Amino acid sequence: MMQSSVPLCNICGEQVGVNDNGEVFVGCYHCNFPICKACLEHEINEGSRGCLSCGIPYEERTKGGDENDIKVHENQSQLGNSQDIGLHARHISTVSTVDSELHDESGNPIWKNRVESWKGKDKKSKKKKALKAEVEAPIPPEQHMEERMPTEVAADPPLSIVVPISKTKLAPYRTVIIVRLIILGLFFHYRVTNPVDSAFALWLTSIICEIWFAFSWVLDQFPKWCPVDRHTFLENLSARFEKEGEPSGLAAVDFFVSTVDPLKEPPLITANTVLSILAVDYPVDKVSCYVSDDGAAMLTFESLVETAEFARKWVPFCKKFSIEPRAPEYYFSQKIDYLKDKVQPSFVKERRAMKRDYEEYKVRVNALVSKALKTPEEGWTMQDGTPWPGNNSRDHPGMIQVFLGHSGALDMEGNELPRLVYVSREKRPGYQHHKKAGAENALVRVSAVLTNAPFILNLDCDHYLNNSKAVREAMCFLMDPEVGRDLCYVQFPQRFDGIDRSDRYANRNTVFFDVNMKGLDGIQGPVYVGTGCVFNRQALYGYSPPSMPNLPKSSSCCCCPSKKSTKDVSEIYRDAKRAELDAAIFNLREMDNYDEHERSMLISQLSFEKTFGLSTVFIESTLMENGGVAESADPAMLIKEAIHVISCGYEEKTDWGKEIGWIYGSVTEDILTGFKMQCRGWRSVYCMPLRPAFKGSAPINLSDRLHQVLRWALGSVEIFLSRHCPLWYGWGGGRLKLLQRMAYVNTIVYPFTSLPLIAYCTLPAICLLTGKFIIPTLSNIASVLFLGLFLSIITTSVLELRWSGVSIEDLWRNEQFWVIGGVSAHLFAVFQGFLKMLAGVDTNFTVTAKAADDAEFGELYIIKWTTLLIPPTTLIVINLVGVVAGFSDALNGGYESWGPLFGKVFFAFWVIFHLYPFLKGLMGRQNRTPTIVILWSVLLASVFSLVWVKIDPFVSKVDSSAISGACSAIDC
Repeated sequence: MMQSSVPLCNICGEQVGVNDNGEVFVGCYHCNFPICKACLEHEINEGSRGCLSCGIPYEERTKGGDENDIKVHENQSQLGNSQDIGLHARHISTVSTVDSELHDESGNPIWKNRVESWKGKDKKSKKKKALKAEVEAPIPPEQHMEERMPTEVAADPPLSIVVPISKTKLAPYRTVIIVRLIILGLFFHYRVTNPVDSAFALWLTSIICEIWFAFSWVLDQFPKWCPVDRHTFLENLSARFEKEGEPSGLAAVDFFVSTVDPLKEPPLITANTVLSILAVDYPVDKVSCYVSDDGAAMLTFESLVETAEFARKWVPFCKKFSIEPRAPEYYFSQKIDYLKDKVQPSFVKERRAMKRDYEEYKVRVNALVSKALKTPEEGWTMQDGTPWPGNNSRDHPGMIQVFLGHSGALDMEGNELPRLVYVSREKRPGYQHHKKAGAENALVRVSAVLTNAPFILNLDCDHYLNNSKAVREAMCFLMDPEVGRDLCYVQFPQRFDGIDRSDRYANRNTVFFDVNMKGLDGIQGPVYVGTGCVFNRQALYGYSPPSMPNLPKSSSCCCCPSKKSTKDVSEIYRDAKRAELDAAIFNLREMDNYDEHERSMLISQLSFEKTFGLSTVFIESTLMENGGVAESADPAMLIKEAIHVISCGYEEKTDWGKEIGWIYGSVTEDILTGFKMQCRGWRSVYCMPLRPAFKGSAPINLSDRLHQVLRWALGSVEIFLSRHCPLWYGWGGGRLKLLQRMAYVNTIVYPFTSLPLIAYCTLPAICLLTGKFIIPTLSNIASVLFLGLFLSIITTSVLELRWSGVSIEDLWRNEQFWVIGGVSAHLFAVFQGFLKMLAGVDTNFTVTAKAADDAEFGELYIIKWTTLLIPPTTLIVINLVGVVAGFSDALNGGYESWGPLFGKVFFAFWVIFHLYPFLKGLMGRQNRTPTIVILWSVLLASVFSLVWVKIDPFVSKVDSSAISGACSAIDC
């Protein structure tokens, strides 16, 4: 073997070298990733047991050269087979005839006969191909392998790699989790076997609460068992799919932007999101932006007209100077040196001109908003004098308008712009429209008819592209032939603007996005969080992943019944029907010789209409493996069909919202949709680029934040009370991993923690007021248990911070708002959810605003009084009163009273410290506490102290008759 043929190590750049047998050193037998022996040993010593390319653990090396060759050949053959499968391969199975009503004279289904005849034709064509291959001189398999060896060694560089967390960080973390679990068991054994007889009710309440908290901790902690990081290679993506002189091979992407009320969701915010999409760093012909106006507002339509015109200037400016971010409002508001890395002499001049154009554009949009504040009595009229079809937002036809694209305007430099489409689905009284989930499903159908991109990226109207290469980051996973085959979506973390540095109300939700989601990425993938997610369109259609085997057939007898058949019959039936549809699509793709009439008849008889609805054009789009629309399609016909698929009755008697698309039944349709996909066997990926992919605006004042948490918690309660509850849904197929199921269970049961939490936060005040305590006098063993539990909690948090990179302040804010939200929004969500799901009563908690004085972060300090503020305010007051009463009692009781007081006061201050951000939010100021609040606090504390010392109501009363009798006996 010549030394020149030895590949270079991808880490150190030196030659890989040879082993003892004189052969090229192979570190990973699965992908032959070039790595030298020294770098391999270094990676293993650092704790990286998995290959940097494919992520598969390194196998034990064998000394024999023949064994090495066998392993390499086997892996090469497996790789070749996997590449032949294709991105959207289907399973072949027998198609059911239940849904067919057309039969021939002998009683056999007509469409089945056609399928059988097409199968025969397909077999004949395959035989002809085989005969042709035999005539040609075949190449021996050995020569095939020798020719493929250099190709495999010089394989395409990876698009992404999995970077496991170092064992030096992860092993101690897992060890502490196990130790904490053991300590919890010993702790509960002590607590249960040592009741407090003098305060039995308080002791029993505390035991129940602590058991629930331990259960919640297990559900939250164990899905973090295998956290991973991922790294993408954008340059490898470009090298593979964007070769010079050839058309771009990158897949097309349809962007979805949803909005409802332009007065609550300002059109300028939505416009910035749209502009950032139109200026994305991606081939123009591969991008389409669909804006869903579910309120049918003429203001939204007119603002998009202005946005399309301004995009002709903004898009070429962004691409010419490679600016970030590409949302103009946020770009021009940056407090940075915008001249950095901009060497073009014309940049300053063009930037000033663009900023002036943007200010003029803002004036025009704001003028539209001012005009829309007062609706004319006769309703809005368009420029041609005809009434606006959406004057009645609850009763209007479907509307579609294509602004930009192939037939639209070009930019100022004469280049093509991405397609921009306005969509407002039809609404009529008496139809259930399913809010955001229904709007998203309407966009799925419209986009399938008009552009049919294989991937979909959905955004909220206030989430703009902060990283112009975000789509390329997702394509590193979705377009990888090995990784992307089983991916249903790529989820990006949510990042926010306009939040103060201290993040008082945990609006950034850093612990969830940087800890929990990275943990789920190591199992079956992160949950879908509603925005910033790139979907595989085929997964939204309800299909199983290509590599997922069919469900095993259950075999049972009368004496030994099968467990599979009795576990979840309905789920097995639904999966079987889905497999039939998969097989039908496969048959349609494989049949070569058939006419259009036969295919249209087959489509109408193969359950497609019962699944997807009465649109042959849409059904045809689901059969296109790589997406796209036929070049011969008539644009006018496509627009007409797009109007048809967004009609209000299109989803009736179909699987939309039940098995395909966004799933209905909860206000948190995102969790439900991702859960259904992963129950079918799909996995997801968490992508965290160095520059955040998307940024949005968060409701930052206290009341709005609590209402946001209330909506999320209410959706979780709705899922818990539905048939899709992870406690019992999807067990039949066995496709959802156990730790993943635990994570989904945690997402639906966490609101119920509010009941034990509010009881536990009340216990300190009761203990201080009554002089009782929930824990008996501690022995030495009990003290060790309490100390060990306390230290294990701290150590778990510290090690979690170590591998996740989250700051201790973020962790503390998350802990604080867990208590604040738990005793307010989560509590109301539980009661509201049961009223809504069981009694059909829908309650709303309205807020009233009060102006703020502070200019910077002024919205943060607005006070909006709402019912949600009552429970935490009550807890703060009674715990403060309890502390005052406890100290007063200790002053009266002497030296011996101070020892028992310490534990009770510590317990009360734990509650007060956790509720401190809430207390600060009630004050409504940024830098100082209002004087009136201080005066009232001192006055109330003094009054309660004096009353407590004078009355002391919890001291046992002495019988007055006994006192009078004693007095008469001594002749008082």
